[in-house]
Amino acid sequence: MVDTSIRARIRNMLPKSMLDTFVLFKHSGKRLPAHKLYLSYVKGKRGIEIGGPSSQFRTTLPLYPYVSDLDGVNVFQHTLWEGRILAGRTYNYFCNRKGIQYISDTTDLSALPPASYDFLLSSNCLEHIANPLKALLEWKRVVRIGGAIVLILPNPKSNFDHRRPVTAFEHLLQDLQNSTAEDDLTHLDEIFALHDLSRDPQAGTLDDFRARSIDNYQNRALHHHIFSLELMVRMLTHVGLGVKEAVESPRDLYALAVRDN
Repeated sequence: MVDTSIRARIRNMLPKSMLDTFVLFKHSGKRLPAHKLYLSYVKGKRGIEIGGPSSQFRTTLPLYPYVSDLDGVNVFQHTLWEGRILAGRTYNYFCNRKGIQYISDTTDLSALPPASYDFLLSSNCLEHIANPLKALLEWKRVVRIGGAIVLILPNPKSNFDHRRPVTAFEHLLQDLQNSTAEDDLTHLDEIFALHDLSRDPQAGTLDDFRARSIDNYQNRALHHHIFSLELMVRMLTHVGLGVKEAVESPRDLYALAVRDN
């Protein structure tokens, strides 16, 4: 077995386009069964991604190769996942194709006009947001009527959240009604009690994890809420999106939702 540090060095040596081509080939037999349905909403069209780039859009749901243009939004100029990023045309999502990188809170895209994009992508991001219904309403606003939101959330059964209960929809609705801000730490006690550190090696020691969690507003690492496929569909429906596809895999929850009005 190749040591992971050696794999990382090889990965860094490869040109970005070569690496992307290899990843596409490697996962060509593992695509989501409804891949063509998702593809019909993004192929040759202009979109925006919240919290990317994301490996899923190169592997199980490869959409990047087919879009005409893709911009990105990240909350800070330095994140735990992407390292240092710069605003401007620096959003390198596939084969050195670049869109505009916005630095903005993911619940406030006020810099973008309504109906700016044909579609919106987001993978493993919404769980890091304290007020997810507010975020979905904002994401819907920047997508044109007839456009799509492709949403991927982590399946809690297979990660460090497996001990935590699924969040009640009523709680999410209350967060929306109360304008819960992104510095909220309502779920911190539950997280400290039930987070499985053995499945989260990047979190470090228990003391490291506690310190990072208390400082969550600066790093956005916490999973505020736990989602099931049913809750995912209910959220999308609540904000006025028509769900065309929703499916659960061992690792993730996938949904394709269309803005009808």
